[in-house]
Amino acid sequence: MTFSIVAHDPETGDLGVAVQSKFPNVGVSIPYAQAGVGAIATQCYCNTSFGPRGLALLGHGASPQQAVEILTGNDAEREFRQLGIVDVQGRAASFTGARCFDWAGSRHAAHVAVQGNVLAGAGVLDAMLERYQAGAGEPLPLRLIAALAAGQAAGGDRRGQQSAAVKVVRAGGGYGGHDDRWCELSVCDHPTPIAELERLYAIYRLTYLRSDPGQLVPLAGELAAEVQAILHERGFLAGYAAGDCDAGTLRALHDFMGWENYDERIRDDGLIDLEVLADMRLRHAAWRASRA
Repeated sequence: MTFSIVAHDPETGDLGVAVQSKFPNVGVSIPYAQAGVGAIATQCYCNTSFGPRGLALLGHGASPQQAVEILTGNDAEREFRQLGIVDVQGRAASFTGARCFDWAGSRHAAHVAVQGNVLAGAGVLDAMLERYQAGAGEPLPLRLIAALAAGQAAGGDRRGQQSAAVKVVRAGGGYGGHDDRWCELSVCDHPTPIAELERLYAIYRLTYLRSDPGQLVPLAGELAAEVQAILHERGFLAGYAAGDCDAGTLRALHDFMGWENYDERIRDDGLIDLEVLADMRLRHAAWRASRA
């Protein structure tokens, strides 16, 4: 019913899970992850206790393979279970019970494991692993979603599609830096849930993820005048000297960015995020059109 990927990015330390299933709201039962510890996918008549228990085992020094053996060892329904685990060291392990619906199996390599059941064939997992390994350097959420898309293109779940989810953790990566939920998205019921996950990630990225330093530029000259004109037209800035990024302009920009949900990209240092600016232009054009 399901295929998933668990992975660790050795460059950033990020850990994550992505999953697609012909089962509604799969995000509430399959993906588990904890920054600095590991990531787990528990599926196929999933035992949801495997998530928190597995993370506790990893946190106390067990390897992914040891965690698999402990979790499944005394489970009366182990032959119906499927499990994938990766830890912060990049070690990976999987388990597929003998009574999981065909085709069922797994693949794993350093820093990643893919697993699935009721699949079109082994090629689904091969395609997922190949796409993931080819995406080195991509942000982990994008890389995981791309692996799901590759698996779907290779045949995916024989029963079809219904829901999908991605969960990536990073220490201090959550909203405001208060938790590790760097990216957490779920599609409950959709005819093309992986494509919907891609759409939602684009929104999430601009709203919840912080600015790429390479996208920050000084708010000055013509650029400042353009932003001031938008702020003035929207009612956030009264009098101003065009092109002069003064304290009033910065206050107005701060308020506007909060109003438009760019919270995590608000700055008070005279710099602006080019991705935010591009979205501001689009939203302002839509706002004007709505008033025409």
